[in-house]
Amino acid sequence: MTDQRTGPIVTVSELTCRFGKKTALDQISFEVNPGRVFGLVGENGAGKTTLMKHLLGSLTPQSGRVRVLGIEPTQDPAALLARIGYLSEDRDLPRWMRVKELLRYTQAFFPDWDESYAERMRQQFRLDANAKVRNLSRGELAKAGLLLALAHRPPVLLLDEPSSGLDAVARREILAVVVRSVAEEGRTVVFSSHLLDEVERVADDVAMIHEGKLAVLMSMDEIKATHQRRVVQFGKDISSFPEALGVIHVEGEGREWAVVSHGDATATRKSLEALGAKIVEETIPSLDTVFVAHVASRRIDRAVA
Repeated sequence: MTDQRTGPIVTVSELTCRFGKKTALDQISFEVNPGRVFGLVGENGAGKTTLMKHLLGSLTPQSGRVRVLGIEPTQDPAALLARIGYLSEDRDLPRWMRVKELLRYTQAFFPDWDESYAERMRQQFRLDANAKVRNLSRGELAKAGLLLALAHRPPVLLLDEPSSGLDAVARREILAVVVRSVAEEGRTVVFSSHLLDEVERVADDVAMIHEGKLAVLMSMDEIKATHQRRVVQFGKDISSFPEALGVIHVEGEGREWAVVSHGDATATRKSLEALGAKIVEETIPSLDTVFVAHVASRRIDRAVA
């Protein structure tokens, strides 16, 4: 089941959440458009799960606004939960049930449950129908949870650290199902992860959250087009890197430095050369490198302020 909405599937506006003196989310705003994979990235404790709970309606906004499929989650949770699939990091499934019992139990809550689709996924995931949930491995639990999230063919998937604690093979298998689900049925996916390499492989859009604040909000194409990593060399040792146009993060010492920049590549290149730097290598940085660069620059800005 796909959603025919032409506007944003998810809208978050100026969302703020505090737990005592700690600000978990600080005026977060973004939109998720139909058929997109939207990745929420950040360190553990950055606010990703708190944000997911607002999308599910588990938390009420203290200030700001949240809409999913045009629904305010806390106002009509039953209508919303019938139309989304959710996989949590803890994958809290009834441990006493067998897999086949778990499927029948969950099916009762969803009129749109596709039994044949669920069975195909069970076989694809190599889940024994007679196995007890308590005997499933971490990877099998994740696959079972994803099966339950997908089998009623929801237009929206919310995945909170879907591959946390899994080996590389299980991670690839789960992400492949998510990507295929989006490609074949136009589903919209919001998923959080601290594993930036997997986000880079599957996300169309990325929101980087650091200490409750939105550090970066861009499409993956824009991130790739506007960020550069260069290795530069100077003619003599320097104790600190001079200011250069577009540079947001540097590492190194002496004559050789690694530089991450954001903005016009040609302008930054000319700025570095004007400082006497020789560019010996130029590449597109990984999402992990981009995240570290932006987080480090925010820390410097805060320290200076």
